[in-house]
Amino acid sequence: MATTVLIVDDHAGFRASARRLLEADGFAVVGEAADGASGLAEAGRLAPDLVLLDLQLPDISGFTVAARLSAADHPPAVVITSTRDVADFQALARRSGARSFVAKSELSGAALAAALPGT
Repeated sequence: MATTVLIVDDHAGFRASARRLLEADGFAVVGEAADGASGLAEAGRLAPDLVLLDLQLPDISGFTVAARLSAADHPPAVVITSTRDVADFQALARRSGARSFVAKSELSGAALAAALPGT
């Protein structure tokens, strides 16, 4: 069974390209959201295995969304992504409850798979 993914990013173009890339790598993208509040609602509704979460959302910081997702009874794995450099945010991502930080330019199925439990 494919790993299910929810993509939370305010840029429709990035969501579309991330969807194509991840589906080509064998992931099942089950939903998309354009802001933090919608991302939290969709994560609760869809219960994905993994949430690919933009750092800079129009309403709530990606770090705040990650912390809220991580506090759930059955939390998804969270990977924060941004156009910024990984060295700037890896530690902050982990403190927020995210498993990892992946720069948008380095997004791949392998990078997400590495963030999943048991990998």
